[in-house]
Amino acid sequence: MKTIKVTGKGQIKVRPDTTRITMTVEGMFPEYGEALRRSSEDTQRISDLLSQFGFERSDLKTLSFSVDPQYESYKERGAYKERFTGYRFRHIMKVEFLSDNDRLGRILYALAKCPVKPEFRLSYTVKDPEKSKNELLGRAVADSREKAGVLTRAAGVTLGSIQSIDYSWGQIDLEVRPMYGVITAEEDMAAPMLVKESYEMDLEPDDIEVSDTVTVLWEIE
Repeated sequence: MKTIKVTGKGQIKVRPDTTRITMTVEGMFPEYGEALRRSSEDTQRISDLLSQFGFERSDLKTLSFSVDPQYESYKERGAYKERFTGYRFRHIMKVEFLSDNDRLGRILYALAKCPVKPEFRLSYTVKDPEKSKNELLGRAVADSREKAGVLTRAAGVTLGSIQSIDYSWGQIDLEVRPMYGVITAEEDMAAPMLVKESYEMDLEPDDIEVSDTVTVLWEIE
């Protein structure tokens, strides 16, 4: 059986419809238990804050969490040594919602007044990533078929059925990141007042451009 192997490329532009706020909270304490306790308290404060904007506690997702011992170098009698300085916790969380600049402005304002002082990243994605991924793969296979047709016609042979499809199943990044920064806290703002204030946000994210490839093995006659 004669075959021809052709790699097809799919490309799409997707309009983002979902806002993602990724927050990082960290701190260092002399005792392991104290680091865990403070991490739990900070997470609870952020969860309580977000509940004012209609979020359930389960909407705040943990992306990663760690508590690691920290050391510092010092010099003693001409030799460098290390000594323990404490435990640092690092908790990365995210929350997502259908894009709404008014809601975003109120959430960011509330975070700015929160004493936890999270570092944050604002990005945009799509609510249904699988739909976009499937469309991308369909276009890649269609591109392979078109290229295979051109090659077989030029060679004077007939394109037959598909024998195999090779696809890497790699991660497709359906996210645009227009903003990164550190939120500073102003502790004189009472929590019940947070939802009444807002930053004016006029953000329009660019389309997400993604591409992927598939390699198709075609029978030729």
